[in-house]
Amino acid sequence: MPTNALILSGGGARAAYQVGVLQAFSHILPHLQNPFPIICGTSAGAINALSLAANTGEFCDATEQLATIWRNLSIDQVYRSEWPQLLSSLLKLGGSLLNQGVSKGMPVALLDNSPLRELLTGLINFDNLDVRIKRGELEAVSITALGYTSGDSVSFFQGVPYLQSWRRARRVGQAERLTVEHLLASSAIPTVFPSVYLGQEYFGDGAMRQIAPISPALHLGADRIVVIGVSGNRNPENWVRRAPPAKHSPSMGQIVGQMFNSAFIDALEGDLEHLERVNALLNLLDPEKLTGAISYLRPVETLVISPSKPLDKIAGRHVRGLPPGMRFFLRAIGATASGGGASAASYLLFSSQYCNELMELGYHDAMAERPAIEKFFENQACAVQFR
Repeated sequence: MPTNALILSGGGARAAYQVGVLQAFSHILPHLQNPFPIICGTSAGAINALSLAANTGEFCDATEQLATIWRNLSIDQVYRSEWPQLLSSLLKLGGSLLNQGVSKGMPVALLDNSPLRELLTGLINFDNLDVRIKRGELEAVSITALGYTSGDSVSFFQGVPYLQSWRRARRVGQAERLTVEHLLASSAIPTVFPSVYLGQEYFGDGAMRQIAPISPALHLGADRIVVIGVSGNRNPENWVRRAPPAKHSPSMGQIVGQMFNSAFIDALEGDLEHLERVNALLNLLDPEKLTGAISYLRPVETLVISPSKPLDKIAGRHVRGLPPGMRFFLRAIGATASGGGASAASYLLFSSQYCNELMELGYHDAMAERPAIEKFFENQACAVQFR
């Protein structure tokens, strides 16, 4: 039986879209109790990945619990947005300039995400990972973070004993017992959330410098992958749309938004294109002639679900629902629809209204792909387990 892997990309609040897609999967495939024995996540996608992997119920129960979390999420459950906290963070940022860019005490960051630590600690039972691995329900779960000292993209994984660590150019796979610290490290958006100390160095958001987002799933033994993205760039209809003429020079929010897009989106889309080209070449070759250095290559079947609508436009409609302090800050840097930087806001809008709209969009997009989803899983047993 081929081994399926689920890959959940990063994207801050955009990860709510993934939850809607997963709900649709559970409704389209009610007979599959465990469709993904390998789960890989990055940044906010890592939070979704660990939530699924640590749930001891069936897949439909795990997706519904995850949906309940996002449906009732508020900004104050992710980061502190009160005026005193924002001003204190800005003062610390300014003070770090007098100390070679290093903040005394906590790592330098714009926002305090201590509420997220409390939320994750109460919601995810990390001991359940070992329980599911011993039951044969989970082969591996992986989350990726960037080491600020080494510059390596490190995929921390927990799985069956025979899985081995790996090292490639700027890519490392490290077997380790996963904790809430790994999640906070993987989702620590640079300069926005504080970095996290793991082992011998500080780590930040895993989407940064992750040049091969699909690679961890393949190293962990996946033969077929399902990717849930957070960008509509793969939709050909978006390729022919011309950007409107610029009304002003780019705002700081617009520049930051493009930087976030580059980190959270471009690498995954580029890796998917590379995988599709390799698959096309392998399908033209005789498998018996794959020898030597290329003998390990194999076609990898993929299923990709991504937004049909631009998420930054949806975010632009919800900025007004932010707390006053964050609303003022985002408007000041132009991270609004009128300022051209709504893309930046789309990563920080952890409001229930915005998340619910993304979940609804994800659900409808996946239901529109129902024939492709059913075909992808048509030969799967009721309970997919690893060999």
